[in-house]
Amino acid sequence: MTFTKTIRRVAAATALAMGLAGGAHAAETVNIGFTGPLSGGAALYGENTLEGLRMAVEEINADGGIDVDGTQYEINIESLDDMYSPSRAAVNGKRLVQQSNTPVVFTPHSGGTFALQAFNERDGFLIMSYTSIPSVTEKGNELTVKIPPNFTDYVEPFTKITMERFGKKLGVANATHDYAKYWTKAFVPAWEEAGGEVVASNPMDYNKSADFYTGVSKVLSADPDVLFVGGASEPTGLVIRQARELGFEGGFVIMDQAKIDEVAEVAGGMDAVEGAVGVTPLAHSDNPGAADFVEKYKQGHDNVATSETAYNYFAMHLVARAMEQAGTVDDPAAIRKAIPEALADIPAEYNPYDVQEISDDGDLIIDAEVAEVVDGEIELRRISDLQDDD
Repeated sequence: MTFTKTIRRVAAATALAMGLAGGAHAAETVNIGFTGPLSGGAALYGENTLEGLRMAVEEINADGGIDVDGTQYEINIESLDDMYSPSRAAVNGKRLVQQSNTPVVFTPHSGGTFALQAFNERDGFLIMSYTSIPSVTEKGNELTVKIPPNFTDYVEPFTKITMERFGKKLGVANATHDYAKYWTKAFVPAWEEAGGEVVASNPMDYNKSADFYTGVSKVLSADPDVLFVGGASEPTGLVIRQARELGFEGGFVIMDQAKIDEVAEVAGGMDAVEGAVGVTPLAHSDNPGAADFVEKYKQGHDNVATSETAYNYFAMHLVARAMEQAGTVDDPAAIRKAIPEALADIPAEYNPYDVQEISDDGDLIIDAEVAEVVDGEIELRRISDLQDDD
């Protein structure tokens, strides 16, 4: 037992003894770590992921915390800013584990995940990773859980829908950051394997420009049927708006970082994103838990609930339930082992994306919904249904 844990237990026991006459009960505290971008260009993204954790923790603590082997624990989030830097994430991870005694650390980017994976098994903490890059769990790290589905799950259905509706000529006009490069590396070969061709490729820095006319014009000069776009939602919307203003009438494949509803607000409405395929906006999802989460989110927020908020909300509830099932807040291996049982026990209201399984290597598995804009409305299709159509 660590010195910090000993002090906590002594304090809790003392408080309990002092409050017995009045029926008071003092809970212990378990710290959960977070390292992510809370300043800089990705600050909103980091705050959205952290807010999901906060929402879950507020609910859990308001309900009396978690009962772990007969002891009540309240959850406390220790959050540190890494400015989207892998090296800072590594420093934060060390600090969270050594100073705050965190058995679990959440991080919302692949660079941070890879940095933490260099030492998490040795130092003894579970990584809860919000990234859709498959290699996060392909590395064989036994103390890593990847929260969202692999982005590669969307490649085939996005290709199928847009190619059948618009044609085989693809223009690449997406962003230049690492995640966009992962998407391009997977999407372009899949498009070509399905019988399509790439007629133009001009990725652009979505973070440094608000005028994409030159880059978009260069791609449109090759007369593509479909544009492959994506980065953050706002610049993605600008790219689509400017493509429409330049006369493009084809479809769009939108990589999962951008959200169709947020993109449409910038692009000029749902008519501007006609023919787009992308991930399903949470407010349009058919999952029972999605409607519950959207209503909860509306009670304390003015903006739209995002997938990163909802997924991390679910993941925090999952970790809390796994601690209860494992009977420990100190043993990350036992907590990881208890996740399948916790998944089977978690109520739908805490599970907006209807996650049902976890793979042996740590992938949370869902039958994802794909959104397509048809006649100005979002239509949903399950990936499994699209595969059945083949």
